[in-house]
Amino acid sequence: MDAPVMLLDSASLWFRAFYGVPATLTAQDGTPVNAARGFCDMVARLVRERRPGAVIACLDRDWRPAFRVRAIPSYKAHRVDPSMGDPSSPVGGAPDAEAAPPELGPQVEIILQALAAAGIPTAGAEGYEADDVIGTLCATETTDAIEVVSGDRDLLQLVRDEPTPTRIVYIARGVSKYELYGPEDVAARYGVPLARAGDGYAEMAMLRGDPSDGLPGVAGIGEKTAAQVVSKFGSWDEMISAVLDRSDTRMSSAVRAKMARAGEYLVVAPEVVRVAPDAPIDWTGERRTLPHEPADPDALAALAERWNLTGSVDRLVAALRGE
Repeated sequence: MDAPVMLLDSASLWFRAFYGVPATLTAQDGTPVNAARGFCDMVARLVRERRPGAVIACLDRDWRPAFRVRAIPSYKAHRVDPSMGDPSSPVGGAPDAEAAPPELGPQVEIILQALAAAGIPTAGAEGYEADDVIGTLCATETTDAIEVVSGDRDLLQLVRDEPTPTRIVYIARGVSKYELYGPEDVAARYGVPLARAGDGYAEMAMLRGDPSDGLPGVAGIGEKTAAQVVSKFGSWDEMISAVLDRSDTRMSSAVRAKMARAGEYLVVAPEVVRVAPDAPIDWTGERRTLPHEPADPDALAALAERWNLTGSVDRLVAALRGE
């Protein structure tokens, strides 16, 4: 089996770097570079430990897509804070429910320049989140295996064994303490059916809701009950049909009543929770295999010198070389 293609949920990494690396790390002119340093170090560690055959940095072109807001207006609405910067910028939405802090935006541009000079391609899609780019690549990449790096539980819906084995490198506790999730792990952790662990997770998440994303869920149904309900049905449509069919004994009257009251939400929830499998991806960079040497070593060296990133860039280059 070839080494896996590694898909980076880039904003997930640079936000964790921004909040996890001291802001006292600056360039000579005083510009904060903590996120840029942390991001390069995270990617270097991931490449060194996971040894992917390719790395693709996936970007948010729109962290609050119009089609999701039309379906559920509360989607990420609480994160919009104009005083914190432009919420439509490539930075995306912050994990602490605020739009991006102004100190992060310039560092994202540095990160993108470093990726380009290193030879790591980026992928985005106008009007879509990085999650959708990742979902589309998982559905379309011709490869033996895929590893998705993210601290976002929503992407657990992508785990599968067939046709392309897909695993989530879950970094919520940090890159050094990542957890590797496959179907068996998702099924064991969340109580959803092993045979359709990814879909089951997405359905459980729809019922449970997610306050951090502004998803109301079904009132009175928590994660445990949601998993139990999902486990009794073979698909989302089958479960929704049981809400209307009082003769279906797989659903208790209490759960049926709660779901019936959330009927309008249940109709639109799949469009919001499920990642798109067909986002119109645009690329920067041409190298699709892991670059063992920088695409533009002079530009990378100049960028490292300008932004006081020499140590982090050196570690990234060494990791790409397999050192």
